[in-house]
Amino acid sequence: MKAIVAIACDHGGLELKTALKAELEAAGRTVLDLGVNDTTSVDYPDYADRVADALKAGAAGLGVLVCGSGIGISIAANRHAHVRAALVHDAYTARMSRQHNDANVIVFGGRVIGEEVAKDCLKVFLATEFEGGRHQRRVAKLGPKA
Repeated sequence: MKAIVAIACDHGGLELKTALKAELEAAGRTVLDLGVNDTTSVDYPDYADRVADALKAGAAGLGVLVCGSGIGISIAANRHAHVRAALVHDAYTARMSRQHNDANVIVFGGRVIGEEVAKDCLKVFLATEFEGGRHQRRVAKLGPKA
């Protein structure tokens, strides 16, 4: 069974989020759309929190976040101990985020990445499994510091 994918964005990521949601649905994925649905200015941490909450509750297995640059929303998402959000720019970084870092959220900058590149990144992210092995030790160190 394919994991449910939670998706959210701020006003700067709406256009790309809409395209990525359609891509996920066309691939047969179930999408949990957590907003936004218009270009009214909002605060990106609120939408990162929505995806993080969906992952924590088990309502989704993976997440997609988009803001203008991707930076703010990825920082906000990574404040949650159970989230490993990776801001990606190409297929290589998308693959490595899963293969070596076990990322469970992929992040895009809606104003800095082309739609087709983002779609390719998303496909690679979804198709790549965590390699484990020596990477498991490193991922374990990404947890919260005392």
